[in-house]
Formats: sequence, C-alpha cells, structure tokens
Amino acid sequence: MQDNMMWWRGGVIYQIYPRSFLDSRGDGVGDLNGITEKLDYVASLNVDGIWLSPFFTSPMLDFGYDVSDYRDVDPMFGTLEDFKALLEKAHSLGLKVMIDQVISHTSDQHPWFQESRQDRTNPKADWFVWADPKPDGTPPNNWLSIFGGSAWTFDSRRQQYYLHNFLTSQPDVNFHNPEARQAQLDNMRFWLDLGVDGFRLDTVNFYFHDAELRDNPPVPKGEAKTLGAPEANPYTWQRHVYDLSRPENLDFLKDLRALMDEYPGTTTVGEIGDDNPLERMAEYTAGGDKLHMAYTFDLLNMPHSASYLREVIERFQRLAGDAWPCWATSNHDVVRSATRWGADEDPNAYPKVMLAMLFSLRGSVCLYQGEELGLPEADVPFERIQDPYGKVLWPEFKGRDGCRTPMPWTDGEQGGFSPVEPWLPMEARHLDLAVSRQQDDPNATLNTVRALLAFRRSQPAMFDGDLALVDVGEELLGFTRQKGDETLLCVFNLTGQEQQTTLPVEVASDLPVAHFTATRDGSTLTLPAYQAAFMQVA
Repeated sequence: MQDNMMWWRGGVIYQIYPRSFLDSRGDGVGDLNGITEKLDYVASLNVDGIWLSPFFTSPMLDFGYDVSDYRDVDPMFGTLEDFKALLEKAHSLGLKVMIDQVISHTSDQHPWFQESRQDRTNPKADWFVWADPKPDGTPPNNWLSIFGGSAWTFDSRRQQYYLHNFLTSQPDVNFHNPEARQAQLDNMRFWLDLGVDGFRLDTVNFYFHDAELRDNPPVPKGEAKTLGAPEANPYTWQRHVYDLSRPENLDFLKDLRALMDEYPGTTTVGEIGDDNPLERMAEYTAGGDKLHMAYTFDLLNMPHSASYLREVIERFQRLAGDAWPCWATSNHDVVRSATRWGADEDPNAYPKVMLAMLFSLRGSVCLYQGEELGLPEADVPFERIQDPYGKVLWPEFKGRDGCRTPMPWTDGEQGGFSPVEPWLPMEARHLDLAVSRQQDDPNATLNTVRALLAFRRSQPAMFDGDLALVDVGEELLGFTRQKGDETLLCVFNLTGQEQQTTLPVEVASDLPVAHFTATRDGSTLTLPAYQAAFMQVA
C-alpha cells in the first residue's frame, strides 16, 4: 500500500456531484447528509478518496460554481456541521476528502464584487478585472466567454466593463492584485484547518489575464481547435494566448503549494482547459513546487481509438518530465464516457474494458459517480434543461445536464434517489443499471470496477510504477507497468472484434482479473471483443 502521505500518487478519487447523489431531505435535491449515508458504498469500490463538487453558498446560476460565500455551506446542501460529520465518517472509512475550489471567479452576489462595482475608489475596486470601453463604447478587446458572447459586461455605476470567462454573473477575480490572491489562499486555509485532504481546482489556468488586454488571435485555418469547449462554440475559434495560461500563474501555484505543504498529506488536482493541454499539465505539475496533479480534456473528448490513446500517452511522456497526471474519462461537464466513447459499442462490455484501461494508466484517476455502473448519457428534454450553457448553444450542444442526472440506487420510483420528482429527471435506462440491480451480479460493471481497483491496490507497479508503450498492433493498446523487480504487461481490446497479437515480451504467468478472458498460446495472445489481459513479465 502506498505511503499515506502520498496517498494521492496513484490514488483513485471518486467524484461526487452533490445535487445528484442522494436526497436525504425529500426536496428533490441531493445533499451532504445523503452523501454521508452512502459513504460505505463509496468505500466498497476500493477508491482512495472523494472529490465533492461545490456545495458552498451560491445563487446557483451555475449550480455552485458561482460562489457567494467561500466559507459556508449552501442551505440547499445542509450546514457546516453536516460537512464536518461527512468528513468524520469519510475519514473513519479510510477515505480522503477533496473539495472543489472555484477561485478564478466569484458570484456577482459575493460581497467582494458588490463592493467593487460601487465605484472606482473603494477598497476592493481593483479586486476584479475592470477596463474602460473603447472610444466607440464597445468592449475592451475580443475575448469571448465560454458560455457564449463577449467575456465583458458593462456596468453603469463604474462606466466600465468587467471580465467574466463564464456567465455574466461570474466576474473574474483580479489575480494581479496581491490582496485578492491572499484572500483566496486564506479561504482555502479555512477548509484545510477543518481537515480536508485536498482541493480540485476549477479552471486552474484561468487565474491570470494579460494585463495589457491584448486581442486573442484567430485559430489559423485548418489547425486544431482547443479541446476546452465544444466545437460548435465560437470560443474555439480563438487561440487563447492572452486570456488564460499566463506565465504569472506559475508563481501563484507556488504560493498555493507552499500553503498545502503546511498540511502534510494534502493534495491538489487542477482542471486544465487549454489550447495545449498536455504541455500545460506538465508545466503545472513538474518540479514538486506547484500542483500535485492535473487533468486535461484529452480523455474527455470524442477521440478514443487505440492509436489516439497511444498518441496521448506518448505525448505526455515526451513532455512530462516528473509531472504527475490525473486521468479522467467522465466528469460533471462532459457527455458520459459510456455514450461518448461507447455509443457504437456493446453497452455492457465496453464500459468495463474502458475502465480497465483507465485504471491501468500511470497516474492518478478520477472516477465520476455512476461511471462504475456503466451509465449512459441521460436524454434530458429541452423543457427540463437546467444548465445555462445548454440553453445558449442548444441544439448543437445540449449542455451538461445529461451527465448530471440523479444517481440510480434502486430500480424503484425515482431510482431511490428521492421520494419526490428530482431537480433533473431520473433517466429510465439508468434504472436497469441501478446499484441494487448490479450489487450481487459478479459480472456487472459495478463488481468489475471493485475487482479492478482491488487488483490495482495489490500491485505496486499499477499505482505508481513506470509505464512503457509496447507494439501489439494497430487495433490493440498495450503497455508495461514496472516497479522494482515487478513488471506487468497490460493489453486492451477496445473494439468489438476479436484481435490477435504476438507478445512483445516473455510472459511468466497470466494474472486473472475480474471477468476478463484471453487465450495465450506461447507468444500468441488472442483477445475476444472488449477484453483485457494482465500478465506477469518473466
């Protein structure tokens, strides 16, 4: 088992979206006590910790990613005492607790912004990004909001525009202001003092902007667009040179790491949406003095062939140095992997082999709630859409509600999530995949995940050993994991056809894992559709 101070290095973190996990109060919305009630289930998955999406005080225009009080719990989710009880229960089960931190922007209801917008001379006048209009009254530059339209909104009181990379109600904090930076670090210290084990940092490369407010250049014709937004979004038409990933960010990340180092055993994982995401991941996690981990959108987009996965792994290894990745194939912002990657595949078999691949990569892992059940993307009708992002870009982009629908605990009414109609509809197809339906089926995705994660824990090479790609043919993905004298060979068939390959190394024995089957005849390996093989190298 890994050093407890380094639990995150190779650890598996289960992401919980509080609104949709379990409603303990009967109001149709999940809450902290509902999470606490299901922590035994989470621990049974053999994960190392949990990450909670925001539960802070908020007007909920972006469902908690618009914070109006960084140090309290929104009444919708419970109280600070409820959070302390959750923390205590998680720790008693051996689970670490990470929480979201959304420090690049606040809600426009936050007292800081309420004061800042009053005039140009108040104590917090420079805590947000304000700029004069151009002489013709238009915004200061061409920067775009990810949620549509200009990234600038005019405020009549100051006769200036303020910057918002997301909703107009999410003004960007001015990280060029040292007092504002320190205030956000102090907010994080509050939660560290309560005993949290780390932070997931929302939009971690958005903290600083170009102080000169220079225009972003367009993406040259024929060149790749950013993976940080859907292709239908005009945001992807720009090269984001000046509105994010600024060099000043690195110094702030060092200040943040210094804070974390005061609390041994804590960790950070940053979300990076960037034109060059793997390069940024390497930059932000290398050297041991910035982020502990980061994840990008390389496995959160559409491409997923064996050749694409090899290219991502190879490119990261080439760029990474001593950087440490955190891999994810689903989260609360993207179409669920069972649909995004598996739409044309066997819906029962594909999620298992995909997760087997994910759990075998070198790095840490974020596993999104319901992914262990193989849940497909829910179909939320337009009249039930809650996500403002989906309303703006409908129908080309239907928003993020399809991956945020309630967790199905049983196959009964509302899936056991709530006694009343939930905030998003329970997807009928999810009821057949409910926890209660899979619990006692050894071949179910749920129990395959438990077995895979138990195997990962039992093999030191699997959670922090080196990884080397091997040639097993175009249609298969293969690599070795090595630590000390132990070397494992992992081969994955993510296709619906049987594949055969000549093993690139001498194998001493097969390692039976979960329900996966493969046939080895000397140096010839035959993998049926959607199967994986794990072998001890001689």
